[in-house]
Amino acid sequence: MKKYIAETIGTFAMIFCGCGAMTINEITNGSISHVGVAITWGLIVMSMIYAFGEISGAHFNPAVTFGFAYAKKFEWKEVPKYIIAQAVGAFLAIAILWVLFPESNTFGSTLPADGFEPYKAFILELLLTFFLMVVIINVSTGSKEIGTMAAIAVGGVILLEAMFAGPMTKASMNPIRSLAPAIISGNLQHLWLYLTAPFIGAFLAVSTCSLVKEDNCC
Repeated sequence: MKKYIAETIGTFAMIFCGCGAMTINEITNGSISHVGVAITWGLIVMSMIYAFGEISGAHFNPAVTFGFAYAKKFEWKEVPKYIIAQAVGAFLAIAILWVLFPESNTFGSTLPADGFEPYKAFILELLLTFFLMVVIINVSTGSKEIGTMAAIAVGGVILLEAMFAGPMTKASMNPIRSLAPAIISGNLQHLWLYLTAPFIGAFLAVSTCSLVKEDNCC
């Protein structure tokens, strides 16, 4: 039970801080800035990996959980339980943001930029998750993201990807991170791409693992 609670708390903290930064940036007309939002995402992920990496593995993302299971580093029977725990944390975080900032229209919803075609956003999200999962699968210990290397590497790649891709797709890389604000804010358009692209990206990342590692991969 402790690992499920850790996933819930970690996902809650990640979504509350990350989407919270986006929400506050929205209602204060950019006081945090795009760079500030990207840094917030990177730092909160890094912090939660330090906090819960040894307990639950600090997945906080259904696509990451799926990737570890596909890599045979995580039991498939645990996947639904982890996703439920992550969903509870994500929806609770957005619900509290809704109470705190009812004037927001998005609560950090992920939508393609105006003029950026959905299929392009799909490809970009797929590649972002691919890069993220490549880093995770290569710095993790089994199905756990543990230690200084994992925390800095994973937090760093999320900060990097949010920095350059955020203006185009909001750089989700996480189905539950996109689903919770979409449901609560009602911004359901193009949600399909944020629910599918991360899983495909994670699948492709794990599939390449055996090409660069001799053992302890898939």
